[in-house]
Amino acid sequence: MVVDGNASVQFAGTRWLLFRVISIDRKPTYDGWVWLQGYSVNSAGAAIERREIFVRHAALHFYRPLSIRSNSEGDT
Repeated sequence: MVVDGNASVQFAGTRWLLFRVISIDRKPTYDGWVWLQGYSVNSAGAAIERREIFVRHAALHFYRPLSIRSNSEGDT
């Protein structure tokens, strides 16, 4: 998922990141906020660093990479 300044001020501007969630902490927090555990990842989806982040749940959105059509798909 994409974590940017809408999810938390610490990720504003150019500080956004791609994040792979591995767990959600169930401890009580402010209404609408969650602690997520996971990995920051690069554009290829490879894990870079394990992190725990505190974000507004409603402001998170999924990352949908562009698929690249291979030469084997319909080309002869």
